[in-house]
Amino acid sequence: MQTVDAAGLPIGDGHPPRIMGVLNVSKESPYDPSVFDDPDEAAAYVDDELVGEGADIVDVGLESANKKFDVLSPEQELDRLDTAVETVRRVDGDAVFSIETRYAEVADEALSRGFDMVNDICGFADPEMPEVCEAHDVAVAKMASPPDLERPGAIEDVDEIYDALAQNGFTDKTIVDPAFGGWSEEKTLADDRETFDRLREFRGHGHPILVSINRKNFLREVADRSTEEALPVSLAATSMAVERGAHVIRTHDVAETRDAALIGHEFRRDRYDAEGVEELDVTTVAEAEHHVARLDGDLDAAGDAAARAYEVRGLDTGDRAALEDLGVAVAGDDPAFVAAPVGTLRAAADALNGRDGPLADLAAAWTTHA
Repeated sequence: MQTVDAAGLPIGDGHPPRIMGVLNVSKESPYDPSVFDDPDEAAAYVDDELVGEGADIVDVGLESANKKFDVLSPEQELDRLDTAVETVRRVDGDAVFSIETRYAEVADEALSRGFDMVNDICGFADPEMPEVCEAHDVAVAKMASPPDLERPGAIEDVDEIYDALAQNGFTDKTIVDPAFGGWSEEKTLADDRETFDRLREFRGHGHPILVSINRKNFLREVADRSTEEALPVSLAATSMAVERGAHVIRTHDVAETRDAALIGHEFRRDRYDAEGVEELDVTTVAEAEHHVARLDGDLDAAGDAAARAYEVRGLDTGDRAALEDLGVAVAGDDPAFVAAPVGTLRAAADALNGRDGPLADLAAAWTTHA
């Protein structure tokens, strides 16, 4: 996993999770506590409520993500940039300042006037964005999106989200964002749940991961909570996201999110990482396949990267022999411990087709689950 240097702030596996607080200078933004059009008031909010509460990065938005509003042009975003720049200049606290935009010319201007990184909500749909970020040698968060400046985040299928992140390539300082939330009418809560469930797969790109899940609908629905009541579900999901490999958490609730992220970091899997050898965070074949593809390997190898173990009752001597002949480990009496790499289990399921009893049950499990 690559470590990204964001204006001196290292982001990656070997470092604590980073908290990205949010400041909006757009009158349309729906979350009132973070919306300002006066630089002095905005700077005070950043110092007291963001940096003062533990934010490492401050993400400044120039327009609302609400779909009911028209997309701002580059010229309109540039008109609002003065407030953002004056805010950055007046902040006393130490933070990395990120400009949220979809336009390379806005990013270029913001970086020239004091911003430290870019949050590209259209994922390099503007093909000049990578060049601008590389010219300024800055980190850039790249949100999964169609190659369309009008439609940020409007992708539902998780495999297509993964592929969209590769559009127009990566810079050496790219952070990937799988785009949680209602960025399009077609995207459902189930789509977001699947993306979160498969979050580890996005590590396959080899770049740090940013997630923006604060009080999102797909979490609120689980507990039947309003936006105002949704902080606990956001914090639970934050710990899970960090444990699953997220490196940056974007949030309006900085202090609480920081604590939840640290818990996830403390109890994540302990993986070997030394000079020349890095243990990958792989729990499924799909996760392994993304790493194999990145390394230009044979995808068949991914079947050996994840294993499954079962407790099985009713195996007789012949059943045990059949499993062992297929490369499946069997230990214990009744119930027995049965385990093997997923690739072995899938092949065994085919070989056991037509058997009955516990072997039939195992074959069914390996066909549908392994």
